[in-house]
Amino acid sequence: MTDRFVLSGSVLTHPSRGEAAIRTAAQAPPGALTVVTDPEPTGPPTAVRTMVAACESIPAGSTHHLVVQDDMLLAPGLFDRARAAIAAMPGAALALFSLWDSRNGGAVRLGALAGVRWVRAVNEYTPCAALILPSAVAAGYVGYVRQRWDAWPEDILMHQYLRAAGVPCFVSVPNLAEHDDPPSIAGNAFRGPRRSACYRPHDRPGQEDRRLDALPAVPFFKNGVAQCVVRVPHADPPRWLHLETEPYLSGLGARQLTAPRVRGLDPVAVQGTWLTAYALGVLTRDANGEVDRGVAAEALRTIGAGGISNSTPPQVIREVQDQLAGVAERGLLAGHEAELLPRRTKPEITVEGAESTLGEHLVQALTDRGHPVTASTVDERDTVVVRHAGGRLRLDDRELYGPGCPADSVIGKLVWASLRGKPMRIPDGAPAVLRPRHVWDLAEAVSSAVDGHGAGGIESPEISVPELAEIIAQVVRPVPIHDERACPPPATPVLASPRWKAEFRYRLHHFAQWLAYESEGAGAATST
Repeated sequence: MTDRFVLSGSVLTHPSRGEAAIRTAAQAPPGALTVVTDPEPTGPPTAVRTMVAACESIPAGSTHHLVVQDDMLLAPGLFDRARAAIAAMPGAALALFSLWDSRNGGAVRLGALAGVRWVRAVNEYTPCAALILPSAVAAGYVGYVRQRWDAWPEDILMHQYLRAAGVPCFVSVPNLAEHDDPPSIAGNAFRGPRRSACYRPHDRPGQEDRRLDALPAVPFFKNGVAQCVVRVPHADPPRWLHLETEPYLSGLGARQLTAPRVRGLDPVAVQGTWLTAYALGVLTRDANGEVDRGVAAEALRTIGAGGISNSTPPQVIREVQDQLAGVAERGLLAGHEAELLPRRTKPEITVEGAESTLGEHLVQALTDRGHPVTASTVDERDTVVVRHAGGRLRLDDRELYGPGCPADSVIGKLVWASLRGKPMRIPDGAPAVLRPRHVWDLAEAVSSAVDGHGAGGIESPEISVPELAEIIAQVVRPVPIHDERACPPPATPVLASPRWKAEFRYRLHHFAQWLAYESEGAGAATST
């Protein structure tokens, strides 16, 4: 590194981890990493305290600081690439790791298939397992966190801080660190194995100025569902819509989106892997960068394994990973060769209030279903109205959940508490049962009504509030549940199909991610 830039570093650890930090520091050049221990080791499990301590311990004269968690494997060329990247992007945060089922992991795959070295991070927690910050940015993070000490984990706080401060974050392609995956003390063990989206330990430094800065969409496979985030055009700062990949591809004009079956593999894993790779193929079909085949192959190899990691034993993941990699390769080729046909024409719809988050998602969902949609504004704040040839529908349902829906509803409050690791409380006066309706249920009902196939009703089974809380604790974060009702009614198990239950679990997680990454807080979440 030139004299202009000086890189220091810390390994974040906890006394219960024994000598893990020493082993991690030993992977770096002598003196490059010092050990920083949780200053309050008996406090609630969180990495925030140690991250703040590391940011406060940056040596004088250091322009940039690397923070590494004590369970990371470091690529031998990490420091050489880091120095070159700092010289190319001195004002940016640089993430050296991304999880295999994450949005940023999907961005890394796009970068691998486009032949670049860095990709702009998308709307998600900032990967803090191996992260370089300009020293002034690290100091600003300390002040930001001290005003929000118990609000979020350190990686979501970092995402919120960088967004508020206007600091860009780029993720390395391939990743320069890998998670060693020991037991978690921060409460993340329920997520399953946590591996890199694309780790190549012997990657060489060079051409660090090759990067993707404005991704239009990012596909990823998580919790058994092929998903994507799509950037809202012209939004500044960037905003993203969180969608399922299949309807998104249908909206682009893709057809025949069913993966070929593979004997011995779970059809859900095959379909999710193939769809995600297909979307990657569509999005990179015109890429003209110099692609490293080894990096691209590793990026494809982790799609299927990451997508099933939350529900599949590690041994089974290892047994099927190579087969799923073959599925991903075939999906990528199908996406490269896909013929995108004109959308089927359906009745026209006007969405008033389309500038709201709920309105944006509704417009996208109806467009993906083939409806020409005209977006307009309304005078009344936080109101969405749908007009079509057959009438007018005002959206005003407090049991609605999903992007743009309130965090002060019964569902919203439970999800909000679980997100932040707080106990979920069911207050006296809470309803005995709910009929939860997701934004996509709403879009399907509107589409059916406009097409003349229904009256626009949304069918949803009743679910008791305690059972709802238990599901949220499983899919968002395990936290205690306190039923504070004086005379709680007897619990009635929800009568629903396995498919509805699976969709419900995924869609609750979908709502949680919008609250964490896109909303500005419970008070700022859009009401409907």
